[in-house]
Amino acid sequence: MEFQRMTVEQIKDSIQNKLRTQFACEVSDATPEQLYQALALVVRDEIMQRRSYSRDARKEQQAKKVYYLSAEFLVGRALHNNMVNLVNEKNYMQALDELGIDRGVVFEEEPEPGLGNGGLGRLAACFLDSLTTLKLPAMGCTIRYEFGLFRQKLVDGYQVEVPDNWLAAGNIWEIPHPEETVEIHFGGRIEAYEDNGRTYYRHLDYKTVQAVPYDIPVVGYDSTKVNFLRTWSARSVQQIDMMHFNRGQYVQAMEERELAEVISKILYPNDDSYQGKELRLKQQYFFSSASIQYAVKDFIDVYGYNWAIFPDKVAIHINDTHPAVAIPELIRILLDDYGLDWDTAESIARRTFAYTNHTVLVEALEKWPESLFQEQLPRIYMILQEMNTRLCAELWDAFPGQWERIGHMAILAYNQVHMANLCVAYTHSVNGVSAIHSDILKKQTFHDFYMLEPRKFVNVTNGITHRRWLMQCNPGLSSLIDEAIGDAWRKDMRQIEALKPFADDAAFRQKFDEIKYHNKLRLADHVYRHQGIEMNPESIFDAQAKRLHEYKRQLMNALGIMMLYNEIDEHPDKEFRPRTFIFGAKAAPGYHRAKLTIKLINAVGDLVRKHPRASKLINVVFLENYCVSQAELLMPATEISQQISTAGKEASGTGNMKFMMNGAVTLGTMDGANCEIYDQVGPDNIYIFGLTAEEVDRGYATYRAHEVYETNPKIRRVMEQLIDGTLCPENPRMFQEIYHSLLFGDGGGMADPYFVLKDLTSYVNTQKQMMQDYNDRDLWLKKAVLNTACSSLFTSDRTIEEYNKLIWHLKPLKL
Repeated sequence: MEFQRMTVEQIKDSIQNKLRTQFACEVSDATPEQLYQALALVVRDEIMQRRSYSRDARKEQQAKKVYYLSAEFLVGRALHNNMVNLVNEKNYMQALDELGIDRGVVFEEEPEPGLGNGGLGRLAACFLDSLTTLKLPAMGCTIRYEFGLFRQKLVDGYQVEVPDNWLAAGNIWEIPHPEETVEIHFGGRIEAYEDNGRTYYRHLDYKTVQAVPYDIPVVGYDSTKVNFLRTWSARSVQQIDMMHFNRGQYVQAMEERELAEVISKILYPNDDSYQGKELRLKQQYFFSSASIQYAVKDFIDVYGYNWAIFPDKVAIHINDTHPAVAIPELIRILLDDYGLDWDTAESIARRTFAYTNHTVLVEALEKWPESLFQEQLPRIYMILQEMNTRLCAELWDAFPGQWERIGHMAILAYNQVHMANLCVAYTHSVNGVSAIHSDILKKQTFHDFYMLEPRKFVNVTNGITHRRWLMQCNPGLSSLIDEAIGDAWRKDMRQIEALKPFADDAAFRQKFDEIKYHNKLRLADHVYRHQGIEMNPESIFDAQAKRLHEYKRQLMNALGIMMLYNEIDEHPDKEFRPRTFIFGAKAAPGYHRAKLTIKLINAVGDLVRKHPRASKLINVVFLENYCVSQAELLMPATEISQQISTAGKEASGTGNMKFMMNGAVTLGTMDGANCEIYDQVGPDNIYIFGLTAEEVDRGYATYRAHEVYETNPKIRRVMEQLIDGTLCPENPRMFQEIYHSLLFGDGGGMADPYFVLKDLTSYVNTQKQMMQDYNDRDLWLKKAVLNTACSSLFTSDRTIEEYNKLIWHLKPLKL
């Protein structure tokens, strides 16, 4: 039967009742925070009513369930998104209007959950949305980070990190389950003992941290299915040491509690120090162990101790290597807690786990000092030793006598624990996240493993949920699409391809353009209110929004702006189309070069603002504290999407998909999912420049950055401006480090390792072609419409369907 949605009158009555019972007030005297809380409680009640329809369905239908383990879930604000997925947004909005409640003010009261940082976490959040919409049993698992990554402030152009206390007022969406608390053990020693002729191991003298679960409901679109994101909070067993307290040693009395609970304080603590590495490893084992303990208990509750069917009923997916320690943890539980023999436990683990790789950068493939595992996770280290011994024996049979090759593939080698090797060797499936990325994994990153088990390697191109990234964040465009082709695309994104003929419809293009302009006004208003920066909506909105990393080449964008600035300065009579360059990015606290790049971008902005003519033609805007809610404003407003990573370095990207879906045209390299965008829209509706991945690979042996510098006067001038005081008169050498890395390299390494100078001329020339095309409004709008119409491949519903077909083999619940 169809679930009955709340009517406008029911919503109004419920909001008013919540205000009276929870806050003893009426709409007229409620604060914005109280209005948000009341509205959120009403929406949550509607979600939990739906939950009752699917609560026991998995157990009754004996359905397989996937546990998606990820260090990040960048979920974004839930209130508006839940209204959309309940397919009741219209009634809620009307109820708010009739009660005289400003929806914009209420929505902004919701804190942005600090559970993620970049594309890895946003991808995981989109996957949960699609898993639930497709009625597939699933649970996301991560840490309940109390302060997230950090809140970014810009002070004199520099990034400054301040705590992001997003849980200060609590989280209305989460449901605590203290009764399901589990223990995580660190340190101590391992003692062997014999029982009935078999050797067993007990863990002694360990320190205990409790993992307390909090569940956040995830509602499917137009469905009674509700899954959960489980976040684990660290809690000390001993809240206070009374002996120290009674002696007046108050700091010592709380020390054990603080050391335990710091595990769930911060996302990605700086691991430059040994203590930082120790904390990161503790975090990874903490949420991995807690999640595996729960998955095993849940299996036993449904199926008893029938271990033979465990891989048929449980799928565990590792999103990048952060949760890789879950593999030996499952083996430990099966061996030590339930008495299985090694071969059985190992077989179950191999058939249960699957792994998604998100990087081809060697330096980003996670490794840990062996000594750290020995000290903090002694039983896990013993299990890894056995896993490694068995793996190396298999590798010796495949590659006899090739010790270096075997060492490269080993789990334990050169005094390090190689987490990527652990994932590849002990899972039944390894996937990349775009066609080019998966190809590189097979040919380069994991080539030797691929030779042994080629069928293990698959590709599943990333996707995004169009419900948040089009329906919710761009209601004007969504309504226009409905008018043109009906609303079937909302449930089946493949239907949006029917929009393609409307690219040739002048009236449709005009409406499309008007909606884009409205979205630009909306973004400009937000930026002015929050940062005091004015943005000209008549200018081209050109955005690069992604994590700050050298291979993503925000630096090249900044140098390109400087070249445009110089051209304006040198040709005072030449016409230029006004252009607003928008950056959104956070740099990791310990990543000095990335933080210096932020300062450089802001210094370029200051330079432009001081020039009487350039200031009217260029605006450089760095969005402070870029997050999901800002992205929801940026994506619909953007006209040019910069996806300019060094070819072969970006696994996929998902920002490129969000921009494209909202009618932005991509300027990028043939890298990551850009290649598949190219395939979907065709060469006339995307702007590709620069080296290919193969040319980059060959360039490591042949490229000489100084040759570009010496032969290109425009590039030479920009480079000199980095160090001659143009950008920072009070400290001319501020950007000497960047100058030096581009021309001479770091510490004897290759100069310009990400080919910024090599691609810069191609980048600038392609932009000039874009500007010519942009001035032909009919041509440009046709490209923009086609980008939206060709975006069906990039819905996460398609991605999840492929994961399920190739890897998980779940059956949708019958509800």
